[in-house]
Amino acid sequence: MSGTLFIIAAASGTGKTSLVKSLVASDARLGVSISHTTRASRPGEIDGVNYHFVSREAFLSDVGAGQFLEHAEVFGNLYGTSRRWVEDQLAQDFDVILEIDWQGAAIVRDLMPQAQSVFILPPSLPALAERLNGRGTDSAEVIAHRLSEAIADIGHYADFDYLVINDDFATALADLQGIVRAARLSNRAQSQRQASLIRRLLSGG
Repeated sequence: MSGTLFIIAAASGTGKTSLVKSLVASDARLGVSISHTTRASRPGEIDGVNYHFVSREAFLSDVGAGQFLEHAEVFGNLYGTSRRWVEDQLAQDFDVILEIDWQGAAIVRDLMPQAQSVFILPPSLPALAERLNGRGTDSAEVIAHRLSEAIADIGHYADFDYLVINDDFATALADLQGIVRAARLSNRAQSQRQASLIRRLLSGG
């Protein structure tokens, strides 16, 4: 596999989805894995674009068949990443982003240790609370629970290769773009991608 797998995780409300969307839009060689989930779609979400929305029964059937690279339960809903899609994209020299939580990230790192992992931090807890309130889709009780969970999620920051603070969106996006570019220039990636050139150079041809 010559493509690079990027794991991007963050606490709920940190702005991960918006950053990933802009990152993918700016790079034709970069794609994001569309997760399968059992949660109901939110207003404006499209099946097959934002998520693959499936029943709990169908999801568990796919788990049994080994269809997921990772899967986890978050806030009572199941989420999973298609193993075949990720492996096919990497084999074709496309880079793939997994937008998952820290639990899924840990599983994927064990299976694919060459993956590059990024954790996105909010600039402060008050800013995070404001963003969660700004969604307008959750009750005050749900928001309070998500904020509590966010603090626990942030505690796993040390497990990741890179930390990006989403205070200024443009700066955070530029930071992510820099990580992608650096990974593409790594010895591992370039040794595979430029194998024929390296052979010619070493042979004196």
